[in-house]
Amino acid sequence: MRRVNVIGVGMTKFTSPKALRPYTEMGKEALLDALKDSGVDYKEIQHAYTGWVYADSCAGQKILYEVGMTGIPVFNVNNNCSTGSNALFLARQAVAFGVVECALALGFEQMTPGALGVVFNDRPVPMQTYFEKLFEIIPPVEGSAPAAMLFGGAGFEHQQKYGTKNETFAKITVKARKHAEHNERAIFRNLVTLEEVLASPQQAPPLTRLQCCPPTCGAAAAIVCSDEFAKKHKIGKPIYIAAQSMYSDFTGSFENRSPMSIVGYDMTAAAAKDVYEESGIGPNEVNVVELHDCFTANELITYEGLGLTPEGTAEKFIEDGDNTYGGRVVTNPSGGLLSKGHPLGATGLAQCAELVWQLRGEAGVRQVEGARIGLQHNIGLGGAVVVTMYRKD
Repeated sequence: MRRVNVIGVGMTKFTSPKALRPYTEMGKEALLDALKDSGVDYKEIQHAYTGWVYADSCAGQKILYEVGMTGIPVFNVNNNCSTGSNALFLARQAVAFGVVECALALGFEQMTPGALGVVFNDRPVPMQTYFEKLFEIIPPVEGSAPAAMLFGGAGFEHQQKYGTKNETFAKITVKARKHAEHNERAIFRNLVTLEEVLASPQQAPPLTRLQCCPPTCGAAAAIVCSDEFAKKHKIGKPIYIAAQSMYSDFTGSFENRSPMSIVGYDMTAAAAKDVYEESGIGPNEVNVVELHDCFTANELITYEGLGLTPEGTAEKFIEDGDNTYGGRVVTNPSGGLLSKGHPLGATGLAQCAELVWQLRGEAGVRQVEGARIGLQHNIGLGGAVVVTMYRKD
């Protein structure tokens, strides 16, 4: 496979659904920002991969046609919360195997207020088995959002195995807000205390409301290309994708009687292993990580799933400050899904944008000093996970 470079990224400010920004406006803004960042004309894009969760078919074309109608193939992607990184995976694959020289990945979401719900009630629900298997292990929590029960269950399992304290999960939100304070595109930039996080309304234990990501609207985009294309356009030393891996669920997700497996821990571990082997880079060499912190419980178990810290040691990893500035690896300098926001289709590409800015040294106040290697983790239940390693020469 050929090396694939990320030569342009764009991202809107993430907002509340109450802002009423249409997906067409947000998607176009992110795309134009990525084109400007790359210095490439839209006419040079040969494939486009667009992703969202809540919109009608061909929403990708609706956005792209406002920028240009060039006849290129447009592939629309929907894989729950991992949709954006799935679009990036396909764009990278097209370039890596020589199908095209330059491709676009675009993710966007126009969400509605409140917890995620089922849209179609007259047919089988894809997530049904996940809840059935969870409720065989732990009882449902009355009044709790369905996703919170899944990830709360994973956090509860970690507590049962390793004695992890409620306060440890809450500290992740405190960190996320500190990071997002300096991110002008984040939705929640105000600081919160540990006491405020723990005192917020209870969801599925050990989670409280401030440990759950909000419904968010926004868009993000990335333009990828071959070395030959970058050289032709005089793009010197671009950030490149050193390795990438994607998995869906193993049988253990339903057979292990483990909430952590149900929410994708095994997928994450498998994809991370592939990426470390393919890139020749170990977790101890990573400087900055953008991982899928839809709930604090998922960030905590993902530290271990990605091998950033051994199994059972995530609490010490947090207590020692190894997950933030001055520690071993800065996780979610953007503020993550908890504070930056989580527009489902855009999240994977927003993570990509943050890591590209970090490795270029363009992240401003939240810049991770000396960042040369970045790791991305994006998961969607139902299920799919993508882990991506970025490098600069």
